[in-house]
Amino acid sequence: MKKLGIACLAVIGISGCSQSNEPEATDEIAAAPVVEAVSTPELCLDAGPQTPRDISSSDGLNQLLFPMAPPAEDMNLCNIHTHTNAEHKGPGFSVFVDATDNGGYACNETADLTEAELAPAPGAYQGVEPGQTIEVHWVHTSCDATPGEGLGACVPESCENPLLRVEAQVFLVVNDESAPDFMDMAYGGNIVNGRHQAKLIPSDTGDPVLFRGSTTGPSYTQASCSPAQVTWNVRPQCSKLSIQSLHDWAESGNVFNETKSHGVRQLVTAPELLSAIGSN
Repeated sequence: MKKLGIACLAVIGISGCSQSNEPEATDEIAAAPVVEAVSTPELCLDAGPQTPRDISSSDGLNQLLFPMAPPAEDMNLCNIHTHTNAEHKGPGFSVFVDATDNGGYACNETADLTEAELAPAPGAYQGVEPGQTIEVHWVHTSCDATPGEGLGACVPESCENPLLRVEAQVFLVVNDESAPDFMDMAYGGNIVNGRHQAKLIPSDTGDPVLFRGSTTGPSYTQASCSPAQVTWNVRPQCSKLSIQSLHDWAESGNVFNETKSHGVRQLVTAPELLSAIGSN
């Protein structure tokens, strides 16, 4: 998930060292060794629960509770964007890529793709290519908001105390036009019961994991946390996705002005920064 108004959403510790205050050596006393004190990574413990996380683990020690957002169909879709690779770790996407802003996790089936599925397919949507994993975020708001660019569209000034919810699905991108089509999952002006809604959000990739968290993106770490309060609903298994359908989405002039997949925030692992999944 992205920062408000801009493209979002390696765990960087803050370290330092100091000299020991040992007495000066004399002829009778051997010189004491100089010891460097290395600090452990600092955690932003004043923040609420953070995201992304390993959704296979329900553990968490963060005690900040905020109201869970209602189901997505009772809210307004306000933004759609993607990250390369998966920000979360889950049963179907547990292959660690690296600890950079373009790292994260890959779908478990990545090594089984065919040459045809991996064939280059340049186009309008940038930042992802066949064989890579993306995590898609459908962001919803309790505000009377219109879908638009960035997360600023989800929190208009006229709306006080908005509730935010992200529906997340991880995809393995392939060069295969018979694979699921992202245009079927886009917005395109779809309104249901007076609310802005995605045309489709996958329902065949396992029971989603619901938990409290934050916004994501590479600008946040375990030492620099997001202040936002977000209800997450993350599906545990990957699905394939046609790369051409992402190009089509970019070429369609989507209202979100999304033409590029974004970087990732590295996995939050400190229990103090995680909510307990299943907590009230």
